[in-house]
Amino acid sequence: MQNIIAFFLRNRNFFLFLALLSLALIFTFQSHSYHKSKFVNSANWITGGVYESMNNVTSYFNLKKQNKILVEENKKLRNILFSIQEEIPDSIIKDSTHFLNGYKIRTAAVIKNSYNRTKNYLTLDKGKKDSVLQDQGVITSRGIVGIIDNNSRNYAVVQSVLNSLSEINAQLKNTSHFGTLKWDARDQNIVQLTDIPDIAPIAVGDTIITGGRSSIFPKGVPIGTIKSYKLDISENYYIINVALFNDMTSIEHVYIIENLNLDEIKQLENTVNE
Repeated sequence: MQNIIAFFLRNRNFFLFLALLSLALIFTFQSHSYHKSKFVNSANWITGGVYESMNNVTSYFNLKKQNKILVEENKKLRNILFSIQEEIPDSIIKDSTHFLNGYKIRTAAVIKNSYNRTKNYLTLDKGKKDSVLQDQGVITSRGIVGIIDNNSRNYAVVQSVLNSLSEINAQLKNTSHFGTLKWDARDQNIVQLTDIPDIAPIAVGDTIITGGRSSIFPKGVPIGTIKSYKLDISENYYIINVALFNDMTSIEHVYIIENLNLDEIKQLENTVNE
């Protein structure tokens, strides 16, 4: 014990220097947004690299499950393509991308995923250099995942649908009544759809999809099915519990949706707000 105390006493000037340097850096990052942003991006780069290395190991042992998901997805897409070809004359189908007009889809891998907190996030292996930007929607073949919240050059952070801050426009597939999708942080498989008027005809098992009334998600992206519902305190609107199609505890590959008309929409909205 005496040797340890003697060691700190001999090197007290060095430790004092480190303490003062740390305080100076902390004050600099907190008071200057430029330095703070550089620090955050550097931290994202370092932690992103660590998460990516860890994810490469776990992904190897999960290849069988992921291959099964990809096979099911290809089967679904092929069935859709066949049904379109049967229902619509060949002359109308020039390009399959016509049905996603106005949006561009990119792929990414999940290298970190939290789902047991009140504010959950995912980290993706794509960033600014891949044109992955804030406010882009993230989905899988089964349904929505969340919205890009922050990014660095090589990585992006997604605000999960399992986040108490998340608010996503959603609607009843059968009636087009729309509301806001939120999460009460109680169940990892259940989210809540609010603001649906009591005149809307609803039933357990009905499908919920994105409403398309925002510039993030196109209309019709699957979300889940109604598990239960009740009226709110005012008894004018429903609070609907929605069972997610996605298993948010087991997501490895996602699609990122870019709205190609986003800048034009924002410019037009800004002129109205002014």
